[in-house]
Amino acid sequence: MAYLTGVGLTAFGKHPGLQPLDLIEQAVIAALADSGLPRDAVDGLICGYATTHPHLMLGTVICERLGLKPRHAHQAQCGGATGAMALVLARHLIAAGACRHVLVVGGENRLTGQSRDDAIRTLATVGHPECEVPLGASVPAYYALIAARYLHETGASEADLAELAVLMRRHAAQHPKAQLTAPISVADVMASKPVATPLKLLDCCPISDGGAALIVSACPLAKAPIRMTGWGEAHTHQHISEMPDDIALGARTAAAAAFGSAGRKPADIRLAGIYDSFTPTLALFLEAFGFAPPGGAGRAAREGRFGRDGALPLNLHGGLLSFGHSGVAGFMAHVAEVVVQMRGEAGDRQAADVPIAYCHADGGTLSSHVGLVLERMA
Repeated sequence: MAYLTGVGLTAFGKHPGLQPLDLIEQAVIAALADSGLPRDAVDGLICGYATTHPHLMLGTVICERLGLKPRHAHQAQCGGATGAMALVLARHLIAAGACRHVLVVGGENRLTGQSRDDAIRTLATVGHPECEVPLGASVPAYYALIAARYLHETGASEADLAELAVLMRRHAAQHPKAQLTAPISVADVMASKPVATPLKLLDCCPISDGGAALIVSACPLAKAPIRMTGWGEAHTHQHISEMPDDIALGARTAAAAAFGSAGRKPADIRLAGIYDSFTPTLALFLEAFGFAPPGGAGRAAREGRFGRDGALPLNLHGGLLSFGHSGVAGFMAHVAEVVVQMRGEAGDRQAADVPIAYCHADGGTLSSHVGLVLERMA
């Protein structure tokens, strides 16, 4: 059995002068304090990549910085799904008896430590090196193609997608560590700067500085026991030109595996932490999992289904779209919020009792997917 026993987050946004290791260290200190574990209890470490600190042995660099001497340490890399995949790997280490307390970390200073041009070039390399990258496409351009396909197939509108951006901003306004908190309306999203048709600036997540740390343990500790009861992965393609005709295939496959391993179904879920790099990403996932009807995610958001007091509270910290996106730490913030909510520790943004949650992340262009079912045990 694997339990999430510690969570730590920095604020997301601008952290001038702080490097990835600084941000990771801050998050780790917070996660250890949250768990009550001494530093020498950590016997496993899995770190994500950092585009602003591309070291070949980042895991051992982090161990050296933190004074850790674990039995196992390595770096994982799977795009935006890295944080979720690292949690699954931590679970596997514990199931194998190799470790008892695995620290999962991510952090970058993408906003202040990387130029806009460098960020665009780095992220664009998810594209095919011969058939896509030379044409000048960026990640927003790839997801604009996905958005256009989604709108065409479902009949949803750009204003429907905008509802998801508005909801994420409303949730972020309640979190003291969120990057973007000023209220926005559907009209604001629709009027924001065009990025790649049909995506506009407010359909896209911001680039952030930030760090996150999560601790996965073989047994529950002092706080409410949050157990990882289900997990699933799917890897359908890398390049958008090789995407399956069913563009949500990977999401559905990973989710089905996660629900199956947990012995649960989507209707059981009471809280969600879903990857939302762009508004169409979030819409596709919500509909693929059965949390909204085809083309209906925006309408469901407008009607309150995904609000704090709705049937399925969603990304109550504001998600990537408003809390911020700091590489691997971006999705880890979703998991941290889910854990805090399940414990009942979220203060003014606390949802009603939420004993079971689903988290999902993707990497690349809907390329790699990881789903997690988390349950609060009695």
